[in-house]
Amino acid sequence: MGDVMTKVLKYLKRIILASFLLYAYNLIAVTFNMTIPINIFTILVVGFFDFVGLASLLIIRLIGM
Repeated sequence: MGDVMTKVLKYLKRIILASFLLYAYNLIAVTFNMTIPINIFTILVVGFFDFVGLASLLIIRLIGM
């Protein structure tokens, strides 16, 4: 039971930190009109892939997909 709970808390912490990272990025990027929407998909991508996920979302945003 303890092992499952630690994994759940680990992923919950990553998701919360990803939300704050996206929010902080959007505070800076609003001046350049390069914001990334904060929704469950972007939070999960950034949560599981960290800065690589944020960079990939930014590249997708730049390409215009």
